[in-house]
Amino acid sequence: MPIPEDVTGEEIDKDVRQELQSLPKTLAEDVAKNLVMVARLIDEDPESAYAYSKVALRLASRVAAVREAAGFAAYANQKYGEALAEFRAARRMTGNVDLWPVMADCERGLGRPEKALDMAGAPEVHKLDKAGQVEMRLVAAGARRDMGQLDAAIVTLQSPELASNSVQPWTARLRYAYADALLAAGRESEAREWFAKAVEADRDGSTDASDRLAELDGVEFVDALDESESEPGDATRDDVDGEND
Repeated sequence: MPIPEDVTGEEIDKDVRQELQSLPKTLAEDVAKNLVMVARLIDEDPESAYAYSKVALRLASRVAAVREAAGFAAYANQKYGEALAEFRAARRMTGNVDLWPVMADCERGLGRPEKALDMAGAPEVHKLDKAGQVEMRLVAAGARRDMGQLDAAIVTLQSPELASNSVQPWTARLRYAYADALLAAGRESEAREWFAKAVEADRDGSTDASDRLAELDGVEFVDALDESESEPGDATRDDVDGEND
């Protein structure tokens, strides 16, 4: 896979760079560059990110950061079985529990929501930081919805983090998930309120809460491109035919 000239490998996190020090210098540089490409492309071009992750994996499969990156690249491509295997490998290498929520979400992706719920109740959850615990709550609520348990999903999302007026990195997604669950349960007025709250917290546009809110309010967006295709004063064939009737 080609590496752009502007990628040096120095862009990666210092902890990852430290992990790569166990490799010969040239090999470490090659792996680092591929990891940079994974991070750069995973949102806009997940297939290419996946391809770069496979290169890094081939070069350094015994490095936990490489296994983790490969897991996220597979996850982004909905290859949940492969992602889960990579996350498990990374966890075995580090003993870290940070990947627990995304591992549980892989179980959902594999059609095993019950397993995801089991993981949500495991001791590992108590070792997660606040962001990880919120993520685990989101996964558990999703698993409840997978099982058709809408009311249970709503209750799962009700938490001090949801009630807090403080805006944290997870706030928009948590409020959005709650609004979406309320809407699925037919509680439209409450859903509208929480979509509005999600919009307030979504400073970087990580959700489509504003679109969902507009949809509930009956707002229709007209594509400016469509409007520009017909100049003012241009009559359509139907208009002309109508005038000649």
